[in-house]
Amino acid sequence: LLSRELNALQMGDDVARSLGSRLEWQRGWLLLSAVALAGSAVATAGSIAFVGLMAPHIARQLVGPSHEGLLPTAALTGGMVVIVADLMGRLLFAPIELPCGIITAVIGAPYFLYLLIRDRK
Repeated sequence: LLSRELNALQMGDDVARSLGSRLEWQRGWLLLSAVALAGSAVATAGSIAFVGLMAPHIARQLVGPSHEGLLPTAALTGGMVVIVADLMGRLLFAPIELPCGIITAVIGAPYFLYLLIRDRK
């Protein structure tokens, strides 16, 4: 719902103000909604730590910097990561099932190292 405002905020505070954005209100609303969404996701699904961090970065590589397609793409990407991690946890060590959180951490840690190394250059 606030994708245009997010695009304006991405350009910087001065540009967003010149476009008529109310920065304090938007930042407060975005912070409140992010905390509420993250809290409800953790309460519902448990602590699958890296999915919420990985999915937006993967989605941004897929759709670019615009926020219009980022949220649905990040949601679908996060769902796919969880499904793949669950399948890997069930099938890699067949008689034993590994928790999905362990697999996402094993996938997520190298991915974030890659992002750190890429952004440093």
